[in-house]
Amino acid sequence: MSAFVSRLSVYGDYHRDHRNIATHLVGIPMIVFAVGILTSRPALGLGEGLVLTPAMLISLLTGLFYLRLDLRFGVVMTALLALNAWAGLALAALPTTGWLGLGLALFVLGWAIQFLGHHYEGRKPAFVDDLTGLVIGPLFVAAEVAFKLGLRLEVKAAMDADASRRGAGLGAAG
Repeated sequence: MSAFVSRLSVYGDYHRDHRNIATHLVGIPMIVFAVGILTSRPALGLGEGLVLTPAMLISLLTGLFYLRLDLRFGVVMTALLALNAWAGLALAALPTTGWLGLGLALFVLGWAIQFLGHHYEGRKPAFVDDLTGLVIGPLFVAAEVAFKLGLRLEVKAAMDADASRRGAGLGAAG
């Protein structure tokens, strides 16, 4: 079994309730977007209109992590992270109160939605036991969307088999 399937399967153990999964489909993108906004300052000018931000570095490193886990999901996640960094850079041009207010509001609301989902689940968030859950969460959302669209069902089947082997019941998506 691959590290990709194993990580998604373990994360999925914390996310079996359909209401929890639904809140993650909303909350995690909000949090990722908020982090992209909040880490788009400061911007280091590299000349000729080129800039480098913490958001770009975070996106690059996270994209490389996803690409190492699974090429197809990695390409999708890297593209989404690049769009997120670009949008964050555009919003970083807002006055400080607008930039900070929007970023913090999305961050707090996204986490509130996440914790509501875990209230439904009756289980703590995955990152409490393993901080890598913070990086796997966005990948889990992408996988859930792919599964709902009928894509990468071999990954879902492998996740379910892994969960059964560990005695965790069915995988993340129902």
